[in-house]
Amino acid sequence: MNPFKFQITHKSTKSRARVGKIHTPHGIIDTPNFVGVGTNATLKAIDSTIVEQLGLQLMFCNTYHLMLQPGSEIIKRAGGLHTFMKRTGPIITDSGGFQVFSLAYGSVNDELKSKGKKKTDGSVIKITEDGVHFRSYRNGDLVILTPESSVQAQKDLGADIIIPLDELPPYHIDPRKLEQSLHRTHRWEKRSLDTHLANRNNQAMYAVIHGGLDPKLRAKSCEVLTKLDFDGFAVGGSLGKTREQMFDMLALTMPQLPEDKPNHLLGIGDLLSLEECIKSGVDTFDSSHPTRCARHGLVFTKRGNVKILNSVNREYFRPIEDDCTCMVCQNFTVAYLHHLFKAKEMTAYTLASIHNLHYMIQLMADYRRRIMEGEL
Repeated sequence: MNPFKFQITHKSTKSRARVGKIHTPHGIIDTPNFVGVGTNATLKAIDSTIVEQLGLQLMFCNTYHLMLQPGSEIIKRAGGLHTFMKRTGPIITDSGGFQVFSLAYGSVNDELKSKGKKKTDGSVIKITEDGVHFRSYRNGDLVILTPESSVQAQKDLGADIIIPLDELPPYHIDPRKLEQSLHRTHRWEKRSLDTHLANRNNQAMYAVIHGGLDPKLRAKSCEVLTKLDFDGFAVGGSLGKTREQMFDMLALTMPQLPEDKPNHLLGIGDLLSLEECIKSGVDTFDSSHPTRCARHGLVFTKRGNVKILNSVNREYFRPIEDDCTCMVCQNFTVAYLHHLFKAKEMTAYTLASIHNLHYMIQLMADYRRRIMEGEL
């Protein structure tokens, strides 16, 4: 019996927005909802006990990084991710494909450079029908990631929701190569699904819809993947260079996904995108945006973002928000946070991250309320 279930509790009459519940072995996820990204089995600067106290219902962990350090086999021996990181709530993992391809020409490469780490030359060696051959950015070891090995790693990690291996072509790819990539991704996803169904392990698998900004390819991806026995659907690949391109793509794609299954928008969670994405029918989003902003001293408030390091905050002896119920606003002033950031104390990153995560959780609860009350 599959413990994974999705129920819609309310549909908007003004848009495609909806309120629902995703049932998993480790708890219920109210939708729409924000998914925090814990790349290395932790949200940066916040431990799992605090994350659970804040009420984050779904957390995203990255298979690629965990495969390389400490290794999915070690996490399996520890009892899986939930035991390893002391999390009781649901977890979603990706296939590792995003990081592999991003190392070649995308965000992970940029992230490593920002941390002063040298990317291994020729990190992606070749892409074949079997999978992708690449070198570890940690030690240069040759790694072959296949649909089967990606799924096995995620089985070892024990996440509630797992993702099939897909290819992430760059935004500027030639249209013919984009179509070839799409067909290969569909074959990889089918192999991933077959491996998953041979041992469900109380896990659900989401397909990943690709096709870039090409409406015909997006429609083809929906047509092919919705015929298969996936538990839900993620929208991935290139989402465009502007929010407007992404919104247009979602307007075309979302109506082609089954209404009775949950969906997820990969890698999007900035404040300016959320409302339109929710109105298009997106159920969950993952992003490191709130914690990344926090580490740069940018905190979220109802009156707009506040830059803690601005000199005006040196003597602002009030909380970030007077009506905020998070532990940060209940105990500390903006002046204290300003001091911590100026002194480069690591506690600053923790406190700002806690506030931003709390803000996102409350914001999503408010979006659910607005949908229920007919505002969206």
